[in-house]
Amino acid sequence: MKDPTPGPCIALPLRLAPGTDLRVALEAALHAQHISAAFVIQGIGSLSVAQIRMAGAVHATELRGDLEILTLAGSLSPTGSHLHMSVADAQGCVTGGHVSPGCLVRTTAEILLVLLPQHEFSREHDPQSGYPELVIREITGL
Repeated sequence: MKDPTPGPCIALPLRLAPGTDLRVALEAALHAQHISAAFVIQGIGSLSVAQIRMAGAVHATELRGDLEILTLAGSLSPTGSHLHMSVADAQGCVTGGHVSPGCLVRTTAEILLVLLPQHEFSREHDPQSGYPELVIREITGL
């Protein structure tokens, strides 16, 4: 019988500087750790540009201005990321959806990643949904 106890997780707090592309930086952080599976647990901060793809849309919508990150969460893998974010503009109007490349940090972004060294994530075509979906594999022999 397989031991049901999960392996160790590693918390990795990040602070991203002004001008940093949020999605690119998160994917680079995963790569730099030589890990194939992570979750973004939460993120806060500000953006000057947000590229958010709404549900069912083909292309991202670009938002510009003083934007506050209210939530940021998702999965990271070497073959793709699935990140969701909600942001508020200077009037408090909230927009949310899929995080696309091109989200630029305005003053800071403070993010908590959980690295899963005993797992490997990939995004593979799912014939049922028609999209690249998360595939989780346990790395044995560690």
